[in-house]
Amino acid sequence: MPNTRDIRRRIKSVKNTAQITKAMQMVAASKMRKAQQLALNGRPYADLLRKMTLAVRGLTVGETHPLLEERPIKKEIVILIATDKGLCGALNTNLLRQAAGFDRATTSFITVGRKGAQWVARSKRELLADFQLADSPSFIDTKTISKFVIEKFLAKDVDRVTVLSTQFVNTLTQTPIAITVLPVQPLPEEEVEEESPDADVSSRNITFEPDPYSFLDSLVPYSVHMAVYGAVLEARASEHSARMVAMKSATDNAKGLIKDLTLEYNKIRQASITTEINEIATAQLAVG
Repeated sequence: MPNTRDIRRRIKSVKNTAQITKAMQMVAASKMRKAQQLALNGRPYADLLRKMTLAVRGLTVGETHPLLEERPIKKEIVILIATDKGLCGALNTNLLRQAAGFDRATTSFITVGRKGAQWVARSKRELLADFQLADSPSFIDTKTISKFVIEKFLAKDVDRVTVLSTQFVNTLTQTPIAITVLPVQPLPEEEVEEESPDADVSSRNITFEPDPYSFLDSLVPYSVHMAVYGAVLEARASEHSARMVAMKSATDNAKGLIKDLTLEYNKIRQASITTEINEIATAQLAVG
């Protein structure tokens, strides 16, 4: 049975841990609000930009933009957006489990975040580049990544570029998602329906300056830049949300453990005091 000194040391140690996890929870919560707002605010703009790109493509009859060209998939690049630090629950585990499903022979990785780079190195997969971004990256920061993959796609070094990141659903739920950014194509839920206002865009009398292809030539790369930037924002919102929930759970568990240790400490003290009283009473009876 542990003595009271050992239990006091354990209580002190768990209290110190609880203070650390509580502080991390508060920091993650403050970052989470800003990251969630950025991710949610950017979604309508990114969705409309993608739809506009696909709609304008229908106006360039006889011409195909190089970034819209679909080719047989012989080589693929996956932009893996993970976290720099751990302590965020199963966020990275779920993401890397999906990354492991890509064909090792035909897939190269571009990583964002140290956890992703470490996984690529451990699994001995091909790493083309590793980008380190700030905690709150700007559009200019992520544009370096998208320009790199655009150059690879235009040079026909790869036939498809996929972004694998974590989509923010809510504070408690974050799901891994893979989105093809090159060639630009609609998401499954973006299939144009007959009643959709975007369905007859190509039939409208729209005038472009200087011409639809030149407009598309500016719009398509920007759409790729925004897709990568949006994926990074979603990943950051997911990371801070998962870390806040994980640290809150750790803090609550630490408090529960402190309560149990305190109860055990009091029981041992009570038993010790009772034993001493019995010994004193026995000694008095023997003397008497």
